[in-house]
Amino acid sequence: MKALVYHGPGQKAFEDKPQPVIQAPTDAIVRILKTTICGTDLHILKGDVPEVTDGRILGHEGVGVIAETGSNVSNFKKGDHVLISCITACGKCEYCRKSMYSHCENGGWILGHLIDGTQAEYVRIPFADTSLHHIPAGADEEALVMLSDILPTGYECGVLNGKVAPGSTVAIVGAGPVGLAALLTADFYSPSKIIMIDLDENRLQVARQFGATDTINSEKEAVVERLMAITGNRGVDTAIEAVGIPATFELCESIIAPGGCIANVGVHGKPVTLHLQDLWAKNITITTRLVDTVTTPLLLNTVVSKKLDPKQLITHRFELQDILKAYETFSHAEQEKSLKVILSND
Repeated sequence: MKALVYHGPGQKAFEDKPQPVIQAPTDAIVRILKTTICGTDLHILKGDVPEVTDGRILGHEGVGVIAETGSNVSNFKKGDHVLISCITACGKCEYCRKSMYSHCENGGWILGHLIDGTQAEYVRIPFADTSLHHIPAGADEEALVMLSDILPTGYECGVLNGKVAPGSTVAIVGAGPVGLAALLTADFYSPSKIIMIDLDENRLQVARQFGATDTINSEKEAVVERLMAITGNRGVDTAIEAVGIPATFELCESIIAPGGCIANVGVHGKPVTLHLQDLWAKNITITTRLVDTVTTPLLLNTVVSKKLDPKQLITHRFELQDILKAYETFSHAEQEKSLKVILSND
């Protein structure tokens, strides 16, 4: 089969790899129909995730059709259309019993990380019964690809961890796909203001279309001063960091109101300075989280019922065989005006 293979920092190739086989009775083999590229894949290619080894197939998102199941898989059968969770959960360990699937002792984030992932014609899914979701007949499978990772990530790590509440003020630093996913799901709670901060004017325009009440271009404006003017010199109740670099996390520290919550979503590859000398007396909560995907069923229901439309995050479409071109488009987001790309293997 063909797959996108990592060969060390800055090195990738679309090449032949052996088709995966059942290794455990709880496995399923899924033929990929649609997949995508994540910002985390770019972090891997930068060398920010050093445990990813040469030869690994990247990718942790997608929808597909069950091609084969192990003898202990009971919830799925050959031919079922499924949504692949970016998090693999055994469902039995101590962390799974706490619904902390990202810390599953036998899984967690392993697809495209510690085992071969979804940017391929086929993928092996361990613990299929608790790591896949049935796709209802007639559902838009392109839209559902967004539920593999970015929608639950933005919702769980940003909105829920950030304690977004009715009437509250929210700043989202980073208008990339995950930041926009946080914007879409923050609206569930009717905050009074959602302020999107980015240096890409196209993404800020998209954020306004998605419901941001205010946008700030960090390349052209004094962000802290502008945000304080918007909030009556208070700062925001929730600051969601959705980039993963020191400057954006430190910006969140500068704009948070007393009693507020900084919710980190970004993947950080370098140390960040904690300005505790400024925050120690402000009753600030700082949260971190790797998505657990516990909200995927809820989000699936909202998409199927058309209360949430993640398809609007998709800007470009490619065939799987054109994945190298798709990476170029995705990695040059400002130039290409790209958000999420869809790769089809129909």
